[in-house]
This record gives sequence, structure tokens and C-alpha cells, in this order.
Amino acid sequence: MEDISALKGLIGGFRQSRILFTANNLRIFDFLNKPKSAKVISAKLGTDTRATSILLDALVSMGLIKKNGSLYENLPISSEYLQSGRPGYQGDIISHFDTLWNNWSGLDNVVKTGSPNRKAANHESFIRGMHNLSILKVKNVVDAIDLSDVRTAVDIGGGPGTYSIELAKRGIDVTLFDRPDTIAIAKEYAGSLANVKFIEGDFLVDPIGKGYDLAFISQVFHSYTTRENIMLLKKVKKSLNKKGKIAVQEFYIEDNMSEPLEGALFAVNMLVHTEGGRCYSVNEMQSWLSKSGFTEVATSRINEAVIINAQASG
Repeated sequence: MEDISALKGLIGGFRQSRILFTANNLRIFDFLNKPKSAKVISAKLGTDTRATSILLDALVSMGLIKKNGSLYENLPISSEYLQSGRPGYQGDIISHFDTLWNNWSGLDNVVKTGSPNRKAANHESFIRGMHNLSILKVKNVVDAIDLSDVRTAVDIGGGPGTYSIELAKRGIDVTLFDRPDTIAIAKEYAGSLANVKFIEGDFLVDPIGKGYDLAFISQVFHSYTTRENIMLLKKVKKSLNKKGKIAVQEFYIEDNMSEPLEGALFAVNMLVHTEGGRCYSVNEMQSWLSKSGFTEVATSRINEAVIINAQASG
């Protein structure tokens, strides 16, 4: 009989995700910086002791915490990424995935109708989750952008401002363009940085300003249709100085739209959450840039993402 272990893993894979989501929602990892019993943890959380014990034992088996007798304690991975306040904290993006859990549960109907299922929403965990992810790779991403002769930049749909902040730290005057509720969070992260400014609005319809040496568009295209993305690129080109540049970061997917797995899965996420978004191949995005007046297109890979640099023509 053919080995079906991989299939079994797919069938039951949801269980570990749900355990992690629940542990994160309860902030269990914040209480395990020192060894504690299930009874102590349940008393602090206001949870059932038996249920808490079973959940903790599952986290042990998953390799997230350790157990010594009746005492539980974080392992290094949980201390670094799952304990709030740590530089690499990933709890916000886990909360965002908990929201996705509810929306993905409507995938059957999404496939039948072609319409998204956005019943659950938590904008704050989404934006802060983007910071969780970006903080792990921001330096590598910005290193991949051609910053020569760049003094001013606009970060289109800049979210929590993680990339704007890194550009600003490198001496560039940055304007972050996003919606008001997102900018409120970005201002918190930017703090007192004087060379990060903000414009509130919808970049598809509102003015984005002018006089930029660089436009950075990170993880934006996948939420929109081809027509909308080309419209945005043409608008961005008009905002650039002569010899201005553009840098795009997106999820990587091959022309066949089925590799790698992460790109294909994220395309389904866009199916669930948007009217016309999906992952786009490098060739598709390069063609948009050409149609919008950009030349000298160059690409590079950083893990699951692709970085595209291009020059404004004319």
C-alpha cells in the first residue's frame, strides 16, 4: 500500500494550528518565563485546570514548551517569538491567522460563488502582524533595493511602517501612504523619527504626492486586480522625480501558479478575502512595469518573496 503519512498530516494539520492559536489568545507563553504548574497557570488565566493541563501537554509535544515533573516552562523558540514584548514577537500575526481561520472556514462557498468570505476581521492584529513578519526580514529587503541617489521615498500601503522606518534610519525622507486606522498604528512604531511623514487616504483614488526618488510597494499587488495594479503603477510613475525608481516586494509564485506551496496557499487566502486578488508571477508584474513606463527591471529572491527594482523611463 502506498504510504499515506503525508495525506494524514494534511488531514489533521489543523489541530496544531488551533492549539497554538488558543495558547496565543490566552497569552500562555507570557506566564511561562519561569517553571509553573498547570494549576498555577489556570489560576492566573481563569481557565479550567484539567483543560489547561491537557493544552500544556500538547504544547510540550509540539516542541513549544518543556515539562519537568508537573512544571511547564517556555523553550527558547517560545521565549523569542511567542512571549509579548520580545523583539521577534509573532503573537500578532498568530492572532491574524486566527481571524483567517474563521474566514477560511467558508472556502466551500467561496469556490462555489467566487465571492470572498470576510465575516471575521481584526484590523489591528493584521497590521501589527505585518510588523511581526517584516521585522524578521526588513534589513535584507531594504538591502535588496537600489537606494543610490535616493533622498526621498513614498511607501505605498506601508502598513505598520516597518520598511519606512528602516529607510528613514538610512537617511531617507519617507512618506508613508495608507488609510487612517493603519497610520495610527504606524505612528506608534515610528515614534519620534522626524524623517517619516504620513499621508492618509486610498492610494487608488487619492493623491499620493510628488517629488519622490523612490516608490516602494510592498505586498500590495496581491489584493488587487491586474487593471487596478497597472493603474496604480501609472499613478506612481507620475509621482516620481526624473530618473526615479520603484521597488516592489511580493510573494513569489511560478508562472504555473502552483509552485511554491506558500505562494499557492496565499493565492487561496486572497480568494477568500478579496474580490479579484491573487498571487502574481514575476513575468506578470514585469509586464505591468513595462506598460506603466518603467525599464531596467531586475529581480531578486528573499525566501518566499521576490524584490523587483525598476527605473522610470523618460
